[in-house]
Amino acid sequence: MSAPTTDVLHLSADAQDLLFREARTANSFSDEPVTDTQVRAIYDLVKWAPTSMNQQPLRLTLLRSDEARERLLPYLMEGNQPKTSAAPLTAILAADTEFHQHLPRVFPHAPSAKDLFEADDFRHQNAHLNATLQVAYFILGVRAAGLAAGPMTGFDNAGVDDEFFPGGTWKSLVVVNIGKPGEDAWFERLPRLDFNEVVTEL
Repeated sequence: MSAPTTDVLHLSADAQDLLFREARTANSFSDEPVTDTQVRAIYDLVKWAPTSMNQQPLRLTLLRSDEARERLLPYLMEGNQPKTSAAPLTAILAADTEFHQHLPRVFPHAPSAKDLFEADDFRHQNAHLNATLQVAYFILGVRAAGLAAGPMTGFDNAGVDDEFFPGGTWKSLVVVNIGKPGEDAWFERLPRLDFNEVVTEL
């Protein structure tokens, strides 16, 4: 049997549980609101996580009003609509395909970095990859705030983009419901692959 790894990490065991071992994808939420202060704290934490060349292409659109939520629901799978209607906050996480416009400010030691992303295909690929990384950071940030996240994919991305991002430069990646978990919020914990099934050492 391998030795326990909990004590090897600098993060406290409680924090490890909060972010990973005890954290779950929520499927129901209480009616306790998610405040603007909480959302700002989440972003102000996760913005420090790394992206390639500090691209930071993730963009968040927060849906609080019933009207905004109603605009989203037709593009979600039917099974995801009721919990989205009931969640205190829903966020559309998108990739900004024009992220390179900010590179002179966020990557200032390479003044010509913006020019590397003139080709649309290369720029869009970078936006998708790095925004997806930031989606994962965002979910951990939600957990760090003591909240639960219910991320969803498999929706009508093109429809969501037309509805919420008519400019065409933001591309939706994930819809995330956020809040305190409600009754029967969790499915049973699913198994994970073991270290030796995943890691190869050369």
